[in-house]
Parts: sequence; structure tokens; C-alpha cells
Amino acid sequence: MSKQPHLLVIPYPAQGHVAPLLKLATKIAEHGIKVTFVNTEFIEAKVMASIPEKAEGWSLIKFVSISDGIERDDDRKDFDKTRNTMLRVMPGNLKDLIEKINQSSDCEQITCVIADISVRWALEVAQNLGVSRAAFIPYGPENLALSFHVTKMIEDGILDSNGNPMNDGLISISEGTLPWKRNEFFWSCRGSVIYVSLGSTATLNQQQFEELALGLESSGQPFLWVVRSDLVDGSLTGFPDGFKERITGRGKIVEWAAQEKVLAHPSVACFVSHCGWNSTLEGLSMGVPFLCWPYFVDQYQNRNYICEAWKIGLNLCPDGNGIVTRHEIQTKVTKLLIDEGIKRNALKLKETAINSLVEGGSSFENFERFIVEMKSS
Repeated sequence: MSKQPHLLVIPYPAQGHVAPLLKLATKIAEHGIKVTFVNTEFIEAKVMASIPEKAEGWSLIKFVSISDGIERDDDRKDFDKTRNTMLRVMPGNLKDLIEKINQSSDCEQITCVIADISVRWALEVAQNLGVSRAAFIPYGPENLALSFHVTKMIEDGILDSNGNPMNDGLISISEGTLPWKRNEFFWSCRGSVIYVSLGSTATLNQQQFEELALGLESSGQPFLWVVRSDLVDGSLTGFPDGFKERITGRGKIVEWAAQEKVLAHPSVACFVSHCGWNSTLEGLSMGVPFLCWPYFVDQYQNRNYICEAWKIGLNLCPDGNGIVTRHEIQTKVTKLLIDEGIKRNALKLKETAINSLVEGGSSFENFERFIVEMKSS
């Protein structure tokens, strides 16, 4: 009798990266494959606390955690320090975990590691231990295609050795993809209800925060606004005077929302989003038009596809001072809500997404092939 496949799944330790891999892990486990899901101790506590009830299928997965080497009281917003500490500590901790599992029983041995490409060191750990590995890509396919062309673009003088464009022109890798502007490379860090959720990458100062609030107010539309504690920087002093009183009965402000359930509600007519890939997939899968407010990495290219290729949304444009004004927000909300073409395109793309998941669809077939390969490895 062949040994049961046992997959170890490890996401990048950030809430937006954990969610899609957890969905994938659940679907794999439903096919009778043993799955161990690895979080850092910090992110595991944060993710579990943010989700009121365990999702269906979680009982099929074994959850374990490892240390990221960062003290509980340390500043995790210091990106470089956090990243360097993780790179120094986590590969060894993951190696110890795999070896411990493999030594516990022949039936328990890890047969494959699935890791977020952002923690590619986990794939290297698997390779060094002689374990099969698969990379999970948390961003859109056009950005993956771009990454395959980096070496040649450097050789051709399009990018410098750091991956930065050599001039201000548009850069295209094929006729089938939209071009990138020099500040849009994903490795460059930089109904009637309006649903606003800008994700953890969007940090608003007091002026921008007030403009967003007053733009929502002046739109005249009901809205649900997710204001996370990490959405604003330290200069925030609060909402505009009298804002909460004026929007009583029309606007609701929360710290967290079950986004997929919100987007699935027929009353939601507009999604103000930073255009992260998770939000992009969830919005288009529910047929909700977008107002796009990208901040960095792949979000700009996702915005381009939403607005230019798929035509299911509009872009929020900053003024000369880099501020998205209340007038811009009010104008684009009004324009989006009356644009029947965008609504039709959004519903058509929703149908395409749904069809890809059913038997015979492209996503269904790709996933089935992956399961077959895992069981035969």
C-alpha cells in the first residue's frame, strides 16, 4: 500500500497571504490528502482572532506554528528589520519542524511543501531535504509573466541591474499583456452600497483620511467602511468634525468585515479597493465594479486590468499634491453607479470566473491535475 501524501503548506506571514493559501489547503484536504498548515506564532494568533468562526473544512487540516524570531513587543512595521530577522530564523525553524514530522512516523512524512513564493526560502529548505515542492503565486498572472522576463530586459538595457526601468516609456512584454509604467512594477515599493476596504498596505495621513470620509459623505450613497488600526499613520487625529453624526443611518464604520460575504450581498454596488490580488479576485468573482486606489507592488497592474482590459472599474486619480480629493471620490462614485457598461462587464467576468471553477473549467482542470500529481509523487 502506497504512503498517503502529506503536504506542508506555508504562507508568507501576513493576513492577506494566509487567506488564499488556507482556501487552497482546505480544497486539497477535501481530496483526502493530509495537510499541515504552518503559520508563525504571531500571525496564527492574529488570523484566528480575526475570523469569528472556523471555516468549513478547517477540521481536515492540522495547524502548527513556528517562531519568526521577532519579540512580541518589537516594531513589526520596520520592514527591513522584520524581513532580515525572519530570513535568519525561520528557515532553521521550518527545517527542524519537517525533520521532526518525518522522524515521528513513516506514514507522517512530508511528501511536498507548498510555499508562498514570497517565502522562497521555504522551497529551498524543501529542496535541501529532498522533499518535492510547489510555489504558490499570490499575485496576478501578468506579474508572474513579467518576472520571467527580468533577466532579458536587463540584458537588453530596458531595466538596470536593480530591476528599475532605464527610461520613462511604457514597457510591454507581449501583445497579450498591458504595458507597465516605470512606477508600476510590482517589486517597486511604492446595489447602491459603497464598500470601502483598502487593505493593510494603504496608510492614510490625516488629510487623505478626511478627504475620503468627506468624499463618502458627499456621494450621498450608503456605505460600509473598514477602518483598520493599521490603515492610518501616527498623525491621525480622528474623523472630520460632525462626520459620524451626519452619516448616521447611512454610513457604517467597522474595524473588520467578512469581505467575501459583503461583496456577495446584492446591495453592494461598488468596491473601493487598493487592488490587491485577493481583493481583485473576490470582487470580480462577485461581479462588483471597482473604484481603484492602488498603493504599491502588483496593485497598479491589477488596477490597469480592472480599468483598461476588463473595464469593470474606474481609477481614483490623485491631484497635484498626491491627494485623492473628496470631489474626485464623489465624481467617480456617481459615474460608476450609472455606467451600465461597467456593470455588464463585471457580471460577464463573474460568470467567466464561476465557469472556470466547475467541472470542465480551466481552474477545475488545473487543480485536478495538481491533485493527481500529488497523489502519484
